[in-house]
Amino acid sequence: AKSLKASDDGKVTLQNGEAPKTVELASIQQIIKPKPVVGDLVWKGNVDAAVDFQRADSDTDDYNLAFKTSARSGRWRHTADAEYNRETTDEVVGTNNWNAEYALDRFITDKWYWQGRVNVKRDYVEDLSKQRTVGTGPGYQFWDDELGAFSLGSLLNHSTYEYSDGDKSDFYAVGLKWSYNRFLIGKTFEFFTNGEVGKPLSGVADYSLDSEVGVRYKVTQWASLNLKYEKDMVTGSSNADLNTSRYTAGIGVTW
Repeated sequence: AKSLKASDDGKVTLQNGEAPKTVELASIQQIIKPKPVVGDLVWKGNVDAAVDFQRADSDTDDYNLAFKTSARSGRWRHTADAEYNRETTDEVVGTNNWNAEYALDRFITDKWYWQGRVNVKRDYVEDLSKQRTVGTGPGYQFWDDELGAFSLGSLLNHSTYEYSDGDKSDFYAVGLKWSYNRFLIGKTFEFFTNGEVGKPLSGVADYSLDSEVGVRYKVTQWASLNLKYEKDMVTGSSNADLNTSRYTAGIGVTW
């Protein structure tokens, strides 16, 4: 265990299992509270909302709602997230979709974990109308502390694509999944990116991408402003490709 003990004026003594070391207080840039691998329940999450109404020659209504939470207890971690998007122009619907995912991680060591997950996507406008994915595979948690977290996971997925014309494709795919966030300037700003790139093991498509990148600015301890960019792609599909981009700016709640 690491600890700080009082020393001479302007100095502290660091004890970290090795020989005690005395340093100047002014030389300490930051103190990070460690998160135990096995311990009590740790629950965190955020809800981001964005609404944009434009009234001009064309009337546009744009809604975006995103939710993500994770709960860690001992060597188990539960993660759930969901998102809803809708855009209309002069009452004509141009975007209308939602997606949801649940993942369960079991930490085998302090860093290595095994994940199982279920993901569902529904689109009421695009030709690729439904996507369902069940996957499992190992992951590595590079770090997870008070200043942020970074993990990479590799998955073997079984996916089902359903198209608006009634066609359906079932296939296996491999995927690389990432999750990264970093707090900056005294935790006032947060940079984050999450996503997954996949490669089907058949000719259904060349590859798929589901990603987001953004920043949050904390207004209070729990309220924040956010700016996000999202990219969803399915290329090389024999039935219907997908290529959508979305910029959102809104408010959120973080805990």
